[in-house]
Amino acid sequence: MKRRNFISAASMATAGLATTNVSGKTSKNKDFKLKNNINHSVCQWCFNSYPLEEFLSILNDLGIKAIDLIGPKDFDLLKKYDIHCSMCNGAEISLTEGWNDPQYHGQLIKNYMETIPKVAGAGYTNLICFSGNRRGMNDYVGLQNCVDGLSQILPLAEQHGVIIHMELFNQQNHPDYMCDSSLWGVELCKRLGSDNFKLLYDIYHMQIQEGDIIKTIQTYHPYFGHYHTAGVPGRNEIDETQELYYPAILKAILATGFTGYVAQEFIATWDDQIAALKDAFLRCDV
Repeated sequence: MKRRNFISAASMATAGLATTNVSGKTSKNKDFKLKNNINHSVCQWCFNSYPLEEFLSILNDLGIKAIDLIGPKDFDLLKKYDIHCSMCNGAEISLTEGWNDPQYHGQLIKNYMETIPKVAGAGYTNLICFSGNRRGMNDYVGLQNCVDGLSQILPLAEQHGVIIHMELFNQQNHPDYMCDSSLWGVELCKRLGSDNFKLLYDIYHMQIQEGDIIKTIQTYHPYFGHYHTAGVPGRNEIDETQELYYPAILKAILATGFTGYVAQEFIATWDDQIAALKDAFLRCDV
């Protein structure tokens, strides 16, 4: 499943006390209480069978105070429900047309120069970006192109206290995407040399692409400003049906001193999508 073009086939679920697991059995979930050692968030696109305002109300009921991948046009709605935007979007062109190609720099610079003040003005700090696809381009050339372009917006980001995050993807879901390696992304961070540029470390993508998740987090965590979750294989629930053990991963993240957000980005297969979301939060609530 690819972000942005996902259309949920699941029926609308409610946020009541009853929860339904994948087998269809129902149980009471009266004890949804979080320690909140981790700052929890969720990617809105994974639950877009719910209108945004309804989903924000559900998050309020759950006590979840942040949401990912919302743009300026919906900032007022987030304010209405007192939900923080833990990763803003809306300045990018697309996942495939990004900073590695100078032909897009003009439009990207314009977009980000306009969006950065809006993000800061709303009280948010994180704004996503993408490398774009290779299209035959050498990775070293693309790396320098990203440096050349991003260095033109980082002074404004620094001025406004906004952190630009480039997301890491895998080649299975996003063929030809350039920022598909932790080492490539870390090198970009080093060359830019700004605390206002970080990587969005997507655990699902990097398990598929390179594995060794906990070791990578322990080694390169200073360059990771945000995390996304999902189950492997399938990008579904992060339960026992998949190969990643998220409690251990979240403990490793917490041990680095990380104080940012971890956002759920899985496609729910349970009949009750909100029950699946609750389950994921609890598994990550170390």
